[in-house]
Amino acid sequence: MPTVLIADDNRQIISILEEYAKKEGHTPYTASNGQEALDLFIKIHPDVVLLDVMMPKMDGFEVCREIRKKSDTPVIMITARGEDFERIMGLDIGADDYIVKPFSPGEVMARIRAVLRRIAREDVKNRQIFSFSNLTVNLDEYIVTIDRKNVPLTKKETEILWTLATSRNKVFSRDNLLNSLWGYDYFGDTRTVDSHIKRLRAKLDMYPHESWEISTIWGVGYKFEVKSDEK
Repeated sequence: MPTVLIADDNRQIISILEEYAKKEGHTPYTASNGQEALDLFIKIHPDVVLLDVMMPKMDGFEVCREIRKKSDTPVIMITARGEDFERIMGLDIGADDYIVKPFSPGEVMARIRAVLRRIAREDVKNRQIFSFSNLTVNLDEYIVTIDRKNVPLTKKETEILWTLATSRNKVFSRDNLLNSLWGYDYFGDTRTVDSHIKRLRAKLDMYPHESWEISTIWGVGYKFEVKSDEK
């Protein structure tokens, strides 16, 4: 369940938002001053922060600044004031959203849902996982599977497969692969690429892959060739 840190010096507001958060299926944590909010943030690493601006010990702006030094966790600022300069300041120091009191608890929950949806989309976008047909290459964890069976590849073999597969049907010269995967300062030759490709193919050929293969383009290099109309 997503965790929500609610920081406000008004106990009634905290109580209301806490109950609404629970109804949404979130796990709420509460703080009644800025220092307590910052300490709790460091301890629990919540998914979203609801942060009142006017709090004792440390105001919401300062808490947000400190959070931004450590994390990009979404922060929704809450204030009793509606001046433009406060909203601009909150956004400039890293707040993701801004709500002015009095507010509807339902609106606050809707803002939280929107932020969590955005995070989920970004997480999916940032994950380095490629799938085609029966092949999956997870570059985050260096795991390759065919038909959900693990294929034991080395780090470099996985990187070669990722490079070719994510640009399927594109031909990579040996120099392209050597420079991008070993680096421009690598003092090797293109036979290094050929030997790695040979070992990679031998391992992949132990598993069925009728709809794709790593093909040699004679005189040029290699490509991840799609052998069917599958998208």
